[in-house]
Amino acid sequence: MFETIVALATPPAKSALALIRVSGDDCFKVVSKVFSKDLSNVKERGIHYGYILDGDKKIDQVVLLAYVAPHSFTGENSVEIISHGSLLIINQIVGVLLKNGARMATNGEFSSRAFLNGKIDLVQAEAINDMINATTEEAKDLSMISLTGETSSLFRPIKDKIGEILSHIEVNIDYPEYEDIEETSKEEILEKCAGILGDIDVLIKDGEKNRVYREGIKIAIVGKPNVGKSSLLNALIKEDKAIVTSIAGTTRDVVEGDFNLAGVPVHLYDTAGIRDSEDVIEQIGIDKAKKAVENADLILFVVDESGFDDDLYQLIKNQKHIIANNKADIIKEKKDGIYISAKNNDVEPLLCKIKEELNIGELTLKPSFNNARQLGILKLMATSLRKAIEDTNNNQPIDLISVSIMSAYNCALDLLGENNKNDLTDEIFSRFCVGK
Repeated sequence: MFETIVALATPPAKSALALIRVSGDDCFKVVSKVFSKDLSNVKERGIHYGYILDGDKKIDQVVLLAYVAPHSFTGENSVEIISHGSLLIINQIVGVLLKNGARMATNGEFSSRAFLNGKIDLVQAEAINDMINATTEEAKDLSMISLTGETSSLFRPIKDKIGEILSHIEVNIDYPEYEDIEETSKEEILEKCAGILGDIDVLIKDGEKNRVYREGIKIAIVGKPNVGKSSLLNALIKEDKAIVTSIAGTTRDVVEGDFNLAGVPVHLYDTAGIRDSEDVIEQIGIDKAKKAVENADLILFVVDESGFDDDLYQLIKNQKHIIANNKADIIKEKKDGIYISAKNNDVEPLLCKIKEELNIGELTLKPSFNNARQLGILKLMATSLRKAIEDTNNNQPIDLISVSIMSAYNCALDLLGENNKNDLTDEIFSRFCVGK
């Protein structure tokens, strides 16, 4: 039996309306204590109009949506209270519910209960959080595919194939005396494991490709002082965020900005010009610039007509980088390379090169496992299946081979959240917002 929980589901800010969620086995009893109508005998989903009360005092006039288990998001009796969007009113409604038997929900507890009650699997649950945090349409669309269950449906046949191999092996091991049981040969194990491994490798490849649309990429802008790094950041994000002057060393700290590149969220870092400096504050900025370089997925190495800095290039040459020749409008002799004018917002050649360097193309929307947890589990599955194939080729006993296949099967259960549900809940759902 789950306790009745309550939380604000809309942002905690003044608005026309607010939505407060309540869920739990005794949800209707708790809400009836503070509502002007008795909901304790509600048998079907419905809309109710009335007042939230604290004793005889009316707190607010509300519309209340009642959902009867199991036909709700959480799978429990649930109520959504639509009130006026004053923070004062919201706090009073939540307070009176807490006073009458509810408790505050923890982060992601509504989604956690939906998962524990079998309304969604773990892949769908993670998709909810990804939807909330999506910053591009492409990232949102990928999350929607997983939320509808398409991604899980793609994977379930793979899990079933592994389970089928295991069941055949176990029958052969446990009941060798029965002649009518089809014997599982090592050739059959090799064929089936290789086929499953191929399917998993495709899922990993698709997931790695689509992961960038969800998590984005980090790009650091690096160069000598006054080569136009700040102007380039402003041009790429299309706003005047970084201060631009002709004075070398203007940028003392890392300035951040975001923009959307063909559906990929780009996190841009304009760094302080790297040079020898006795200025303590500037040196702090230079140290931060070096750290930004270490953490970047791509470096934009900006140079101008003043020449190429070999010493600075040594810091970034072993990382993925693009050399951008800035101030193209005043460069008389152009050689091969990327030429831009950040001051004049002429950066299209650089954007094309970034897409090419990071293999950013047109996104083909299809189910994919594209977060670190999911990809990590798929890779563990692949490792276990490769071990099973290796052991089979080395003529190891079939019961030893089955250990690796069982490991792959347990990974499959973990991916969908069908193993150790309670252990997974705290770690996964702690990342959610409270009202979800």
